[in-house]
Amino acid sequence: MHDLGVFRANLDTFAARLGTRGLTLPLDEFRALDQRRRAAITESEQLRAEQNAMSREIAKLRKDGVDTTDAQQRSRAMSDRITELAKDVDATDSSFKEMLAGIPNVPHESVPVGKSADDNVEVRRVGQPTAMDFEPKAHWDLGPELGILDFDRAAKITGARFAVYMGLGAKLERALINFMLDVHTEHHGYTEVLPPFIVNSASLYGTGNLPKFGADLFKLENTDYWLIPTAEVPVTNLYRDEVLTGDKLPIKLCAYTPCFRSEAGSYGRDVRGIIRQHQFQKVELVKFTRPEQSYEEHEKLTGDAEDILIRLGLPFRTVVLCTGDMGFSSAKTFDIEVWLPGQNGFKEISSCSNFEAFQARRANIRFKGAKKAELAHTINGSGLAVGRTWVAILENYQQKDGSVVVPEALRKYLNAERITPQAQLT
Repeated sequence: MHDLGVFRANLDTFAARLGTRGLTLPLDEFRALDQRRRAAITESEQLRAEQNAMSREIAKLRKDGVDTTDAQQRSRAMSDRITELAKDVDATDSSFKEMLAGIPNVPHESVPVGKSADDNVEVRRVGQPTAMDFEPKAHWDLGPELGILDFDRAAKITGARFAVYMGLGAKLERALINFMLDVHTEHHGYTEVLPPFIVNSASLYGTGNLPKFGADLFKLENTDYWLIPTAEVPVTNLYRDEVLTGDKLPIKLCAYTPCFRSEAGSYGRDVRGIIRQHQFQKVELVKFTRPEQSYEEHEKLTGDAEDILIRLGLPFRTVVLCTGDMGFSSAKTFDIEVWLPGQNGFKEISSCSNFEAFQARRANIRFKGAKKAELAHTINGSGLAVGRTWVAILENYQQKDGSVVVPEALRKYLNAERITPQAQLT
């Protein structure tokens, strides 16, 4: 969320910068609220000055033995009016804050201006699309043929956009989780966290998921509990309403969790396979930093996520999202997109964002600086989306005979070098 005072004082500047995201601010409404607030403050200050003068007058009259009943009544009336005006100021501030809660972050100056994903800018590419001398299959065909992925039974026990992993398919998912956590903790310096998979509304507000995106979430009936859409929510809120020690920043945390999303706004995208599911697994990276170090740490976090793909030998590219394609809370986002030969294209596998102080202000996460407590900056990204990595391995390492070679980095976790239709029975 934006600083209320700064926002009120710089409406035109905010409107121009947010306009690059395709957002039109209701400036007339903001200005009307601001004028109402200023008028209430001005009247209150004038009444206080008059009340102080009247208090001196009452003291003088009492000293001279003059009846002060009328003067005291006028003073009480002023007090009542001052109280009303204070409530009016609080009400306008609350209205401002309610509006601010639905306004996205301002893009960093380095973010390219654009309207959609077509305007995103590729910043690097690692590896070449896998060359195959046969027509590659998509994972939604490969998985069932190998007997490691079952959509029909998932639909029977739950519904659409769920999957059951079987045999080496389930083991591959578990292997990827362990592999990612081991790399991030042993090589990249993150501390592993296992948070709750259910959070309260305050936590979702802190990361910017509420109130705007409630339709994308699953809420537990008759409670204030929600299933998490990503580990970003509980891990970021570990330090809500806390003051961190400045010299211990950056704090680097990673967490495995299942994630739950209603996909209310997906409008039929990626309906085949396991690219866009209601339930999926993810390893998340979260950092808390000083403002001056956040963009350097953002680049490092993105590199840590990329390293998983490099170790797995999967080709990918990294793009910086344009202003029109950014997430609500982000000031700058890199998307890492893995190559999927079965779909003949790149697909996002990690979104790494710097939120600057946007989340920290909502969640009241501060650090003790040299002189005073300041808002921290928060950064996060998938390290990686496990299901999509599973897909990338099947599609990139598939063989002409229908088997799938296990990447060397995973063989000690999977205790197998190849996935075949027979392997899932052992």
